[in-house]
Amino acid sequence: MSLTKTASPPATVAAATVPFLDLRAQQARIGTEMRRRIDTVLGHCQFVLGPEVLELETELARRAGAAHCVSVSSGTDALLIAMMAEDIGPGDAVFLPAFTYTATAEVPLLLRATPVFVDIDPDTFQMDVVDLDAKVAAVLAAGKLRPRAVIGVDLFGQPADWDAINNVADRHGLVTIDDCAQAFGASLQGRPLGSQAHSTAISFFPSKALGAYGDGGALFTQSAERAALYRSLRTHGEGKMRYDVQRIGINGRLDTLQAAVLLAKLTVFDEELAARDRVARHYDSRLGNLLQTPVRVPHSTSAWAVYAVLLPTEAARARVQAACQAAGVSTAVYYPKPLHHQPAYAPHHDGSRLPVSEAVATRIMALPIHPDLTAAQVDQVCDAVAAALAATALT
Repeated sequence: MSLTKTASPPATVAAATVPFLDLRAQQARIGTEMRRRIDTVLGHCQFVLGPEVLELETELARRAGAAHCVSVSSGTDALLIAMMAEDIGPGDAVFLPAFTYTATAEVPLLLRATPVFVDIDPDTFQMDVVDLDAKVAAVLAAGKLRPRAVIGVDLFGQPADWDAINNVADRHGLVTIDDCAQAFGASLQGRPLGSQAHSTAISFFPSKALGAYGDGGALFTQSAERAALYRSLRTHGEGKMRYDVQRIGINGRLDTLQAAVLLAKLTVFDEELAARDRVARHYDSRLGNLLQTPVRVPHSTSAWAVYAVLLPTEAARARVQAACQAAGVSTAVYYPKPLHHQPAYAPHHDGSRLPVSEAVATRIMALPIHPDLTAAQVDQVCDAVAAALAATALT
């Protein structure tokens, strides 16, 4: 007798015919190169810091326009190493947007620094630099914390306003860290993201535009000194040899097998970025008159990690998501709660409202966007959303 039973889905819910992400389809396209790369690693057996890691770092630095790339074990560890290198810790204030993934805020707290949450722009969802300036001034006036760093997040694949962020940072002597986890491959004012801040952290989580088959990440910097420090910190604080321990570090290296996977994926990365952009434009043309589609950051390109629309109300979002599910269309919510309202971070927040982050969290919804979506599938998504909106308007 079986101890488990798989319940049948409700009759009103269709199987997902438009998946939110389709890694199997991508693997079918690049399977030969993927297996060649993996077999090479299995042959030489250098599973940690093998030759593929240096090859990957060289290619990533070239693509990002950065002088140095240091691969690490995850996007979170990239942020952690960047802050450890700046000796950020107790008494330091780290400014970051309230509307982003938890990793951005948890790292300062792991180092016993204090995250200071900043509101977002209502159109682009990027950090509101006017509010950033006000938050820095408020921390200085209170005199309890030292303003030390600002983490700009290139949310959903679009660049943050780096000119404005750097202007605030320069005036207050802040270290800048670019949380580019979702935006590798994007550009701003004709330059690829990777050199806009003192350090840039990216993630290779499988759902990213460039994703590994497990966790992984990397750091970019223009500073040889910072790059050397990152390499030491990712390997237990080693100096010039394995048992020369110069500082407290972590075990934060990228596995060679993940580097091999990423090198295989880089062979199709440019065409996949172009495919994501085509999907985004298709959504724009079909849905732009029905709801708020993504507002483009001026003078930029996006990696389109997420295509997020705004529904009129939270109730409308719930109805549209249910209708999409019934039509076999996957959707997601990034993010249902801003960080300053999360139980882990609320005790560290000053209690002030961040109205834009709070409002966007109740209305935002993400549609499938990946390079293997067909035009028919994108139309299926648009048809489901349009029908749900029309039904909502009648209720």
